[in-house]
Amino acid sequence: MTQYTNANAMDHVILVLFENRSLDNMLGHLYGPADGKTFEGVIGKDLSNPVPAWAEHQPPDGSGVVKYHAATDMDSPNPDSGEEYFHTNVQLFNTLDDHNRGKMGGDVTAPWNAPAPHTKPTMDGFVTDYISAFMPQMDRQPTYEEYSQIMTGYLPEDIPVLSGLARDFGVFDHWYSEVPSQTFMNRSFWTAATSSNITINHPVSNFINYNTAETIFDRLEAHGKTWKVYVMEPCPVSFAGLIHMSRLKDKFATNFAPFSQFEKDAKEGTLPNFSFIEPNLFAGHGDYHPAADRAMVPGDVVIPFDPPSSILAGELFLNRLYKAYRSMKSETGANIYNTTLFIGWDEPGGTYDHVPPGDVPPPDPNAGPGQCDFAFDRSGYRVPAIVVSPWVESGSVYNEEHRHTSMIATLRKLWNLGDPFTARDAIARPFDYVFTREAPREPKDWAAINARPAPEYHVNWEYTNHSLSALGKAATPGIIAQLKARGVEIPAEVDTPGFAMTPQVAWTLVELASWHLFPTLAPTKKTMDSVMKQLREQVAQAEQAAAEQQPAGVGVGASS
Repeated sequence: MTQYTNANAMDHVILVLFENRSLDNMLGHLYGPADGKTFEGVIGKDLSNPVPAWAEHQPPDGSGVVKYHAATDMDSPNPDSGEEYFHTNVQLFNTLDDHNRGKMGGDVTAPWNAPAPHTKPTMDGFVTDYISAFMPQMDRQPTYEEYSQIMTGYLPEDIPVLSGLARDFGVFDHWYSEVPSQTFMNRSFWTAATSSNITINHPVSNFINYNTAETIFDRLEAHGKTWKVYVMEPCPVSFAGLIHMSRLKDKFATNFAPFSQFEKDAKEGTLPNFSFIEPNLFAGHGDYHPAADRAMVPGDVVIPFDPPSSILAGELFLNRLYKAYRSMKSETGANIYNTTLFIGWDEPGGTYDHVPPGDVPPPDPNAGPGQCDFAFDRSGYRVPAIVVSPWVESGSVYNEEHRHTSMIATLRKLWNLGDPFTARDAIARPFDYVFTREAPREPKDWAAINARPAPEYHVNWEYTNHSLSALGKAATPGIIAQLKARGVEIPAEVDTPGFAMTPQVAWTLVELASWHLFPTLAPTKKTMDSVMKQLREQVAQAEQAAAEQQPAGVGVGASS
């Protein structure tokens, strides 16, 4: 076998990005003072958030606060917490404008709960925002037990795959998201160091039409490096592709593949230099995302959703990815000795964290304010970040400050990819210092990593009818627009104002779009004609249900 050194650790890179969890929420209990580590977690700290005076249900102990505590529900927070820029403002600064109380999405208006410039985050508005965001979802105020879940985090034994990898390899405890807002912006920063001045997910057409920034994929090709985007089945679209459509649309048929192809390429040693892994972001919660919605109709209604929990589904997919990585044994191609697995998140999604993020330079100082009057001059708060490599010392904790653009900065440095993309990756700290071992740690010495037992999760509408993800709902209008732009005939009812969009219809529209956008991700056991037939039948059922006033539909506009 070729003799490798730690200089080969990142000849190949696998980057997987999960969804909407903060560091305290996922790994806050990873290490405590007794472990002899310098780790900015929650053990031994007295952390709390105040309950606003206008909350109907105050803490029963009369303290007026909710203390941080261990999660007991594997699918919390449920319903999901607010994610947009204006929700993050409340979470970080406890600055909820009176006219925005109890509002979400398009109902929120200026000044967007924004703080005064250069205000230091107090990290004490998570309870306030959760109560406010709960109200429009459930048409009532939450009980103490319901809103206190926003101040929780998981124990290592709850999530043995993620915590096991963090302990057996290296974890970053000051890795910040780039934008104090949602998914699309932060994913765009991972791959382009900017979101083209777009601040919130909605409408996704902003990304499809106006996010024209150079991507890491463009830069790799320009420097003779290979790349591929692998998407967890059965998701038939790539969100990286949608976010960067103007740049990547000509590569959809060649550089995008289902995750099963990644497993094959890993086994055969034929992985590209850069593998970008997407969980199923549309449905199924193989991405660790909290429950997208609990009440699909106004009123005090709780509808079953999400089997198994989002945490367990994410654990199952991460374990599948890790097993594929650990078994890489190619003599001449990609193997564990020349490939690094990096586990990251896009944004914390409104889940609690106690460390305030700081100011950062705008990606483009000349761009001016973006949506919601945001100047992109401060970052989002912390997310989990783990590096897996035989060249990483087991049990490592990295305290240096990093953000998503540290990935681009590291690749530019190690792969000689040229000048910075934006002012943001220009100041980002590379993380190549983590490969400190002179000799690799062999897989036989790695810790045993096993996911907790959970039912097999797949898209089964008998169970997931009510669990179309928030990202799925955000993306659906843009996907409909793309189908129309390509002259694809869809049932006229779908484009009618007031149509009761069901998750089944939305999913089938995405499957239809995959034949035209992402042919390598299209459903292999269906034909385009059968998908169209199924769509017509589902539209008819949705129309009938709406006529009978049954709660069959979910909106697909703004997501939370």
